Amino acid sequence: MRVVLIHNPGAGDDSSPDAKQLKTMIRDAGHELEYCSSKGRRWKSVIEDPVDLVAIAGGDGTVAKVARRVIGQHVPLAVLPVGTANNISKTLGLKDMTVPTLISGWNAARRKRFDAGIVTGPWKSRHFIEGVGAGLFASAMPDADTNVTLESLNDAEVKATYAQQLLRDRLKECPSMHLDVSLDGTDLSGEYILLEAMNMEFVGPNLYLAPDSRADDGLLDVVLIAEQHRRKLDAYLSTWQEGVMWPADFTTLKGARLEVEWTGFDIHIDDKIYPRKKKARSKAPARISVEVEHAALEFLVPAPSQAQR
Repeated sequence: MRVVLIHNPGAGDDSSPDAKQLKTMIRDAGHELEYCSSKGRRWKSVIEDPVDLVAIAGGDGTVAKVARRVIGQHVPLAVLPVGTANNISKTLGLKDMTVPTLISGWNAARRKRFDAGIVTGPWKSRHFIEGVGAGLFASAMPDADTNVTLESLNDAEVKATYAQQLLRDRLKECPSMHLDVSLDGTDLSGEYILLEAMNMEFVGPNLYLAPDSRADDGLLDVVLIAEQHRRKLDAYLSTWQEGVMWPADFTTLKGARLEVEWTGFDIHIDDKIYPRKKKARSKAPARISVEVEHAALEFLVPAPSQAQR
């Protein structure tokens, strides 16, 4: 196969393969390879040419960035998880598979359809892979992005655990907010500390909020956490910090179209916060809609005989 590898050289920890090792493994598996760093711009033009497979070595941010770019191109993606949370690889069932095993299995792998979300607001429309949300997680993201300690941590599991602790700290002081929200025309407005419209089970630093989600069902999983469930959320965060992915049991609803009245509060779209500039808040109030583009992507996943259960 002709493979384009898009690699985030800053992702992962000391145990993650570097660029040279990745190139060697892919070529030794018999594939023609073109390598691009996700830190540059060249990868955007490279994936516009005919290619058999786009491989992505990085975390969820890198995978989502590339996936959004290939929507509509009908080219399969292969994830080589070397990030912190690796939510997308967990959703695909790749969590316990090593990078060499994944590469060696590409020829026999099956294609799994994967939805992409679309959020439309004052910033026009944007695709997302993991989720869109307001409240706790969105309010904590800017602090996490500038946290020196978090940035200095090398071990992926330790980094995810620390990020969850930052969320627990923020949870203590995060006020509930009134949200005017509807799902498929049903009014769900109320006081919430968190709203997430998810495309899969996990979001952020391994927040296991939508255990019944399917990434190919054409529906959003909308998680609403009200003030009275603040302590329950803290308990789940504590459990996840301990490495136990106990599924949350908050109110989760499935639907095709979510609408939110935006009054200027922060919204996260995957790993980005909107609005990016303060002057953009002058466009509030505005209506935000969130929908799903069904089966917009295809990922390679191991054949049943290869999967490690």
